[in-house]
Amino acid sequence: MKFLLVDKIESIDPERRIVTLKNLTLAEEYLADHFASFPVLPGVLMLEAMTQSAAWLVRLKHDYAHSIIVLKAARNVRYNYFLKPGNTLRCEIDAVNIEKTTAKFKGSGYVGDRLAVSARIELECRNMADAEPHGRDVDQRILRQLKQNFALIGGPEALAASRER
Repeated sequence: MKFLLVDKIESIDPERRIVTLKNLTLAEEYLADHFASFPVLPGVLMLEAMTQSAAWLVRLKHDYAHSIIVLKAARNVRYNYFLKPGNTLRCEIDAVNIEKTTAKFKGSGYVGDRLAVSARIELECRNMADAEPHGRDVDQRILRQLKQNFALIGGPEALAASRER
């Protein structure tokens, strides 16, 4: 099962900052198993929402050069608040350094004005073709899907708004 944990890109300052939203609903399958009588978004998925948000900045900076962007390290992770169905997690991610195959970020996730999670994250970038020659086709399929997802979650509108500022 793949979790898509960015529902909307609220704003982008290319190469520097992104703000995204994740709306939590009771329809999310993992809530049935994660404290059935007290459903909350697991902390690891809060961290994954920040990772997925940061990955959009990497994709934009590298013009979609990598199909795979994964969490390499998470440091100073702090959980401060439960995210319950009906809540929205607003991820505010600031780039520290974006290199060719790695990137570092500071991230915070808020429910309203309450800090729910914070961390320093490091991402690693690669392609399927790096591991095996037949991976090139897989990379292209993944990148097509990512570009479609970017459009669906409001990426182009957020980019256009940042250019107007």
